Amino acid sequence: MSKLTVNKVKAAGEMELKDKVVSINRVVKTTKGGRTFSFSALVVVGNEGGVVGHGLGKAKEVQEAISKGIEDAKKNLVRVPVMHGTIPHEQLAKDGAAKVLIKPAAHGAGVIAGGSMRAVLESAGVTDVLAKSLGSANPHNVVKATIKALAMLREPVQVAKTRTIKLAKVFNG
Repeated sequence: MSKLTVNKVKAAGEMELKDKVVSINRVVKTTKGGRTFSFSALVVVGNEGGVVGHGLGKAKEVQEAISKGIEDAKKNLVRVPVMHGTIPHEQLAKDGAAKVLIKPAAHGAGVIAGGSMRAVLESAGVTDVLAKSLGSANPHNVVKATIKALAMLREPVQVAKTRTIKLAKVFNG
């Protein structure tokens, strides 16, 4: 596979980011004093305008784990090319055993995707897309694979520039 060019976002401070909790997992550690409970929260943040990120937070309490996840997600933001509410082209990506396929859809189709993929796509600001999780249903890997697929998307202007052809020729083939 070719080298991945990720459109990392530098500063998250001035952006209005909305967060969505994808999954909360209760973890039990057995010690000689009994059982110790802790929580891990997988969180997705985005500005619903082409910027999205994910993070994992762990703590003794749920709310603290969520806030740690939000802080972690703000460090992992990527820019996504969203054109007229959909993505520019079809993309396949894999992370761990999770494999995801995202396809552009006609206006009005909506976000046709499963739970954890839906959270990522809606946070990115995509309103019309067809998505399918082909491998593992593990939310952590599905979220990572979805963000990887979104990060690999390229705008038609960028494609035309790298190929040194006119923009109209990118669409006509």
